[in-house]
Amino acid sequence: MIATDLDSPSPVPLDGIRLPVAGLTQMTTLDYPDHLACVVFLQGCPLRCGYCHNGHMMAPRRGDEQEWQAVREFLESRRGLLEGVVFSGGEPTLHHALPAAVSEVKAMGFKVGLHTAGPYPGRLSRLLPNLDWVGLDVKGRGSDFDRICGRPGIWQRHSQSLMTLLDSDIDFECRTTVHWRDFELADVERLALTLADCGVRRYAIQVARTNQCLDPAYCQPVEDAPPRAMLAGLVKRLRQHFERIELRE
Repeated sequence: MIATDLDSPSPVPLDGIRLPVAGLTQMTTLDYPDHLACVVFLQGCPLRCGYCHNGHMMAPRRGDEQEWQAVREFLESRRGLLEGVVFSGGEPTLHHALPAAVSEVKAMGFKVGLHTAGPYPGRLSRLLPNLDWVGLDVKGRGSDFDRICGRPGIWQRHSQSLMTLLDSDIDFECRTTVHWRDFELADVERLALTLADCGVRRYAIQVARTNQCLDPAYCQPVEDAPPRAMLAGLVKRLRQHFERIELRE
C-alpha cells in the first residue's frame, strides 16, 4: 500500500537538489508530442506492472547532488536546441525534490513535461503551475488498474489525478500500454470510451514490448492475441471520440 502521508509536501534539502537520476535520453520527438525534448529518468516506482521494461529503475534510492548537477550542465549546453525537458521514470512524482528541479528547468527557458501514472494526486496538483504538458499512464479501467499495476488502492488516486488534469488548462494526453496478458480487445475499447466520456481528448495506445519484462511470463507469446491489424482497426473506429488518437509501437 502507499501511505497517505506520502502525498504531502516535504522540504528540499538545503544543500541542493537531490534526485536519483536513472538515465537521460538526450533527444527525442516521441516523449513530448510535437516537441524536440530530452527525457530525464528518475529512479524509483511504487508500481509493479508485469510488462514493465524499466525494472532496473524500480528500487528507490536517495539521489546525490552531483546527479542533478550533471543534468543541469547538460541542459545548459542545449539551450536553444531543445524545446522541452520531460521527467519520467520510474515514477517521477515519488521524489520530493522534483518541484525544485522543475522550477529550475523552467527558469532555464525550457518547457517541462511529465510522465506519471498519477499515484500521488496532491503532488501532481502542486506541480501543475510549472508544467506545460503531462502524459498520464492509464493502466486499466477501474479495479483493473490495480490488477495490472500490482498494487491495491492506486486506481482511486489515479482517478483524482485525471480529474485534476481535466479541471486544469494544461495540455495532456492519456496513454495505455496494452499487453494481451492484461487485456482483451473489448477491454481496450471499453477503457477508451470511458476516457472519452470523462472528457479526455488525446489518447495513445501503446503496444507493450515483450523483451526484458519485469515478469518473465510477459515475455512469452499470448495465445489468441489479436493481430495488430485488429488493434489498428479499433483505433480507427475510435477516432470519432477523440481529437487525437494514436497507435504507437
